[in-house]
Amino acid sequence: MVTINQSIVLIALPDVFRGIHLNPLDPGNTGYLLWMMMGFMVVTAVLVVMFGRLGDMFGRVRMYNLGFAVFSLCSIMLSLTWMDGDAGAMWLIGWRIVQGVGGALLFANSTAILTDAFPVRQRGTALGINSIAAIAGSFLGLVVGGVLAPVNWKAIFLVSVPFGVFGTIWAYLKLRDNGVRRRARMDWWGNATFAVGLISLLVGITYGIQPYGTGVMGWGNPWVIAALAGGVLLLALFAWIETRVAEPLFRLTLFRQRAFLAGNIASLLTALGRGGLQFMLIIWLQGIWLPLHGYSFEETPLWAGIYMIPLTVGFLLSAPVSGWLSDRFGPRMFTVGGALVTAASFYALMTLPTDFGYGVFALLILINGVGSGLFSSPNRAEIMNAVPAESRGVGAGMTATFQNSSMVLSIGVFFSLMIAGLAQSLPHTMHDELVAQGVPAAQAEGIAQLPPIAVLFAAFLGYNPFRELLGGVLDRLPDGGAHLTGKEFFPHLIAGPFHQGLVIAFWFAVAACLVAALSSLMTGRLGRGHRAAAHETLGSELAAVSGEAGLAGNELVVPDEEFDAQRAAAPDAREPRP
Repeated sequence: MVTINQSIVLIALPDVFRGIHLNPLDPGNTGYLLWMMMGFMVVTAVLVVMFGRLGDMFGRVRMYNLGFAVFSLCSIMLSLTWMDGDAGAMWLIGWRIVQGVGGALLFANSTAILTDAFPVRQRGTALGINSIAAIAGSFLGLVVGGVLAPVNWKAIFLVSVPFGVFGTIWAYLKLRDNGVRRRARMDWWGNATFAVGLISLLVGITYGIQPYGTGVMGWGNPWVIAALAGGVLLLALFAWIETRVAEPLFRLTLFRQRAFLAGNIASLLTALGRGGLQFMLIIWLQGIWLPLHGYSFEETPLWAGIYMIPLTVGFLLSAPVSGWLSDRFGPRMFTVGGALVTAASFYALMTLPTDFGYGVFALLILINGVGSGLFSSPNRAEIMNAVPAESRGVGAGMTATFQNSSMVLSIGVFFSLMIAGLAQSLPHTMHDELVAQGVPAAQAEGIAQLPPIAVLFAAFLGYNPFRELLGGVLDRLPDGGAHLTGKEFFPHLIAGPFHQGLVIAFWFAVAACLVAALSSLMTGRLGRGHRAAAHETLGSELAAVSGEAGLAGNELVVPDEEFDAQRAAAPDAREPRP
């Protein structure tokens, strides 16, 4: 429900803007466009750790059920939008931000609940099924949004309501909290510095890709620099605070576990590539390929979702299999192999011409989905297996923070690289092509100075901007401007510059996936305690864990499900769990 909601908004943005009567090319509306996409992600990224900690303290199921209720209420409020223009945009952004609170409650506790419920030898399979629901939802939302948005854009929010109501009731009746609950004081200074620092950093990234002054981007904007620098300083202060308080928000000692540290680095980098891929494919299909193949701009959101289905199929095929196999053969070969397969698919995609043959394109995105699925389930299991039972909520929250932050980071990184590529050749290309079609040189020059991000958003929204940009000039052209406002001129115009930017962006994705593969290699093998033989005594199990898993500070970390299993097998053992 949550991940479908994230992507359904992306694909439905053209209909949302038409529904509230906002012009997406107006420079003043660029912020609305970005915050409709990113407001939910920013709030979710900021809150998941705190809600994971609250789950450890007060019960993970209780927090999870509250997330269903909050998310469903916000879906109803979003569908009740009656205002137009700026007021309508602010209403949507405001409730999307509140909805992010519900999303954070769900994200922070779902992985921890599953980890509590399944023994280590089944955990990869369980988290694989959960990964299918989460990541496949982000791609299925593209199809659902394409179907519903042209009928009624408010339906994209209402579609979540019946599932949310059912989920709230079902979770309340059926879910039981069998995790380790640990009362602790709330780390208020840690919460404050982390929240403000991360918000400052993500907001700085958001405005960094918008034009500033005469620049095509805002990375030189003093406010952006201040936000980024302030965010980094506050996060550094947060890290210092976490080493001084008795009950920290972030268990920084978890990073002493090599599997937790390296696994999270790999997860962040692959999520960066996956998030950027989604945006690039939407732009490529909606703005260029589909119009060149006869689809009207009104139809492109639906068909973009349909043509991206192989990506989802690849993930659905590989994620459960890799989770099941990693339970038997260990996760490392799948995390490393998945990251390498994903890197290879990015490299192959950048070699395609802009007007590609669909069969080859479908095969490459299928392979990309397979690589993501191979990586995802074993990676999550490897991370969660390194977390002690009483810290699973905060551990899952920390992992979710990295993954949700990566979506905002991917927008900043990929859009910046794409805009840099467009800025090199787009103005010259646009000026020459418009003049060749009979547009007066002065007006062609003015349009050529349009910020590259406006052109990028037009392609992202499946929108031909020339009818509006040229206005009355169209009537004076020989064909009345039919060619300029048709299906092919705008896609042909941006195809070359877009491909230049695409290559730059995908090289970044290749590098990120290769580093993720290297990081996955460094996770190391789990201690022998994870595969203890049935006849081993409790004492030998503890010796194996202490000898191979090592000590975290002065605290011995023992997976509680193995401890409980050995205690059941040896009922005379009464020593308390370390």
